[in-house]
Amino acid sequence: MIVFLDGVLEEKEPTRVVVNVGGVGYEAAIPLSSYDRLPAPGQRVRLLTVPVVREDAHLLFGFMSADERELFGLLTSVNGIGPKLGLAVLSGLSVRDLKAAIAAGDVKRLSGISGIGKKTAERLVLEMRDKLGKGEMAEALTAGHAPGPADAKLRDAYLALVSLGYKPADAQRMVRDVSAQVTPDSSLEDVLRKVLSGRK
Repeated sequence: MIVFLDGVLEEKEPTRVVVNVGGVGYEAAIPLSSYDRLPAPGQRVRLLTVPVVREDAHLLFGFMSADERELFGLLTSVNGIGPKLGLAVLSGLSVRDLKAAIAAGDVKRLSGISGIGKKTAERLVLEMRDKLGKGEMAEALTAGHAPGPADAKLRDAYLALVSLGYKPADAQRMVRDVSAQVTPDSSLEDVLRKVLSGRK
């Protein structure tokens, strides 16, 4: 199994690359998120890969980050999402934005990705929520801006709610509802009090 390529970048296009490894050229399909981080042709590159072997083809998919590769694996484990559609999803949203959309159940945003209809987006949310860890769901709370001291309190509150038995999507919504009231000086107890008082 080929897990990475380390060599000279011979060709790069928004959807594919060719990497020269010891005189052998390997072609890999890539998402746009990886294309943006590639060096110029002729420079050394290390590409993380996922090989897919089918009866009619041997395909190689490449990623510039471990997060992209991991999420690609999770996406392609969803019923109806093949490797090419998995790449399309990663090309449509960054890893962080994709996790945030899944955590928030944002079917509208997901169905805006080329090749993803409403039913597929709903299935993505349903199946991927179970596959993403609690920590990744908590990280999605702060998607879209630089994390600060208050964000750590929001993540802790989210994890506390999940441990109390709240569904991840409900915990996410509850914490987001009070996020504007949370300051760096707020204690976890203060945040949870605000969250739970809103449930009454």
